[in-house]
Amino acid sequence: MIQTLVLIGHGMVGQRFLEVLAERGALADPAAPQGPGWQVTVLAEEDRPAYDRVHLSSAFTGATDAELSLCDADFLARHGIDLRLGDPAEHIDTAARTVTTTSGATVAYDALVIATGSYPFVPPIEGADAPGCFTYRTLYDVETLTAYAADEGRTHGVVIGGGLLGLEAAGALRTLGLRTHVVEFAPRLMPLQVDDGGAAALRATIESMGVAVHTGVGASQVETDTDGSVRALRLSDGRTIDADVVVFSAGVRPRDRLAREAGLAVGDRGGVAVDEHCRTTDPYVYAIGECAQSADGRVYGLVAPGYQMAEAAADALAGEGTAVFTGADTSTKLKLMGADVASFGDPFAPEGVDGAVSVVFSDTREGVYKKLLLGPDGRLLGGILVGDADAYGTLRPHAGRALPAPPEAYVLPASGVELPGADTLPDDAVVCSCHNVTKGAVRAAVAENSLTDIGGIKRCTKAGTGCGGCLSTLQSVLDAELAAAGIERPKGLCEHFALTRAEIYETVRTEHIRSFTELLAKHGLGGEGCVVCKPVVGNVLGTLAPELGLGHVLDGEQATLQDSNDLFLANLQKDGTYSVVPRIPGGEITPDKLIVIGEVARDFGLYTKITGGQRIDLFGARADQLPAIWRRLVDAGLESGHAYGKSLRTVKSCVGAKFCRFGQGDSVQLAIDLELRYRGLRTPHKIKGGVSGCLRECAEARGKDIGVIATANGWNLYVCGNGGATPRHADLLAADLSTDELLRLVDRFLMYYLRTGERLERTAPWFERIGGLDHLKSVLIDDSLGIRAELEAQMDRHAAAYRDEWQAVLEDPQALARFERHLPQPSPEFLEPGRGRAAVLPDGSEAALFKDSDGIVYAVGNRDPFSGTDVIAHGVLGTRDGRPVVASPMHKQEFDLRTGECLDDPSVTLPVHVVPVPQVSVDEV
Repeated sequence: MIQTLVLIGHGMVGQRFLEVLAERGALADPAAPQGPGWQVTVLAEEDRPAYDRVHLSSAFTGATDAELSLCDADFLARHGIDLRLGDPAEHIDTAARTVTTTSGATVAYDALVIATGSYPFVPPIEGADAPGCFTYRTLYDVETLTAYAADEGRTHGVVIGGGLLGLEAAGALRTLGLRTHVVEFAPRLMPLQVDDGGAAALRATIESMGVAVHTGVGASQVETDTDGSVRALRLSDGRTIDADVVVFSAGVRPRDRLAREAGLAVGDRGGVAVDEHCRTTDPYVYAIGECAQSADGRVYGLVAPGYQMAEAAADALAGEGTAVFTGADTSTKLKLMGADVASFGDPFAPEGVDGAVSVVFSDTREGVYKKLLLGPDGRLLGGILVGDADAYGTLRPHAGRALPAPPEAYVLPASGVELPGADTLPDDAVVCSCHNVTKGAVRAAVAENSLTDIGGIKRCTKAGTGCGGCLSTLQSVLDAELAAAGIERPKGLCEHFALTRAEIYETVRTEHIRSFTELLAKHGLGGEGCVVCKPVVGNVLGTLAPELGLGHVLDGEQATLQDSNDLFLANLQKDGTYSVVPRIPGGEITPDKLIVIGEVARDFGLYTKITGGQRIDLFGARADQLPAIWRRLVDAGLESGHAYGKSLRTVKSCVGAKFCRFGQGDSVQLAIDLELRYRGLRTPHKIKGGVSGCLRECAEARGKDIGVIATANGWNLYVCGNGGATPRHADLLAADLSTDELLRLVDRFLMYYLRTGERLERTAPWFERIGGLDHLKSVLIDDSLGIRAELEAQMDRHAAAYRDEWQAVLEDPQALARFERHLPQPSPEFLEPGRGRAAVLPDGSEAALFKDSDGIVYAVGNRDPFSGTDVIAHGVLGTRDGRPVVASPMHKQEFDLRTGECLDDPSVTLPVHVVPVPQVSVDEV
């Protein structure tokens, strides 16, 4: 029999609650009104359905309501959900089991779920309600703040609150072009997530962006002009900050008024008290998310715990009741204003108490701070990572457990200690925090479903379908399970090729194959390719272009092979924008070029950061802005730094003999020579170099794929060092080389790596796989394979054929047209087979259009439902198990172009559109 359920609130947690009910088959079928299930009415305060508040700041850079939306009309209609927007609940009568809305409507319920979230706390100071004062929680807040700040006379903004939301708000004010201040009452930024050392590193990064930070001080008064609008903010220490806009982001409070007035129990500090099933003191009423105080006495202000509460409540109402919520992991990893910040476990336990000790690494030059807190028995109690959070995915599952390697291996750069894999994790360790999936659940899914790839794990467990940060851990778990079962993974790249990357390289080179289509016809297994094999073949063709007489990487079919970074010759960022990195060989740059970079950043509103590789990164460019940015840079004599490709990134250097009194070699000039010789060389994975002018190693050369150190007798060459989460010191390949000898040996080394490396295999694991130092010396120095001269000649041809990829696009009208934001019309004649384009359909919706090799056109929604960014049109078109699919460029989830279903998470779909024009064949086009 049908029962009525009322949901108060339609935010992220409320929508997730509805989705879980749907997944469990607990919603009534509108086509069978007398059948079983819940008939749901949703009472929403806002005038729009649930949207992604986590990415709220993207609204300042152009994200639309549709792009941020988490709920489409089809979902509501399919499940018969009555969504009443702009008519919130006003009163709950638990005796009569009714809810009265603001409009006066009365809705009866058999079960009630309160998901009203929280409201921003505004300190009780004079002037807090003046025009120009805002909170930052909703799309309405974004719209009103944007409109107010657009006035030309408003130039200064202040954010009160230096926590997570406060720094997000500060980033928003910078986006609006305001000179920004952050005021935090605590003695440090983000006091709930990082300690003093982490906050200092974060503060240095934020201040480098031009944001002024004031800590250990509060706001005492908002001063106003004669017209009543904001003029300044007075601080508790008597200072005054000029301000036209003030944003309050000083914390939130649970919205529990309805529950209080209905007589439901609430916590001492607010929040509707619930049990482990999220049931309140009334058995017919539940509360979830930020409005609820969980069974452990806490109110959680993060989305992930809210989702877990939604699952517990939905499970209880679905009749199973096996899922419970007794507390949540509050570990977080995020990027704030360009800085990585992560914390996990309990990083604030006092040192020295009960034997707790810390291991800390701090590099103020790079804005990096890493701290691990260990118990007396060696257990990892918690940690903080600022500026470099690569190790987060490895460390977080070990919280509360002993680390399988020395703690310094996780924090020190290039420590030389090989970190253990995921096989050391216990089964109850959470490997995917987005969906709370344990290692044991992954292992069970692999065994029960005979899984052999990550896609299968995603489908069966949802692990890896959120932020994607756990994919490397999932791969390690899968590899260990397959090895234990004696199952040999197919060596081929994917379902379309039985060849490895190295075999594809050799096949293309020796048979002079000039296109993906030719390779697929001669050596493929059918289908149209995929997100794995297409970029690999594109990489190989780019590497062998001088041998095969091929042109630009975006010429013709080659453009359809590129992943989003190579497709737009820039780095895709989490908000769907791109970063631009001009080449600065050896870190040496003229004042004129510096000025141009600064002017470009200013004129296009880009965030600038000096990277660890001695370059300047410009963040926040839309794809359609890239050619205009490149033109300014190219005209000034700058070129692509290839930060986007699997290629040489930088060759870092110290000042060497030019200035340093200890320098024994001209490290700057050699770094320039190396970078210019190997620029544009596409490799199995990205590579980096470093040149130090003496043994003091200021360029950290031994942490690089190619490391050179000057001695009194010449240059020492080190190879196959890597930084990152699995650091490795490079090995000495040869000593006391002349510059010419060095270059020739590096030629051979790189070309041999190119020939034999596998897909996404960095030089460190490649080094171990091929036999280590003895094998390299045998091939590259002793010429045991007789290919030394061939490798050198091939590198000579690469260097001679180099052409700046940015400039090549600027000179090609057809290539330039691909950077336009939308198609001129949503019509097949504007589509290239194999490549997607965005288009605005007649109904105003935005779609991603694709045309396959048979001329069939597909149109799906352009918004990636996992990241909330408008990037599906930039994905790689292919096939999977015979189905036409597109892979999102953000985290590579694949979607069936016919149905919109996500093959990695069937509960997620893209809207499917009909292109209102005749289909045409490739021949007709």
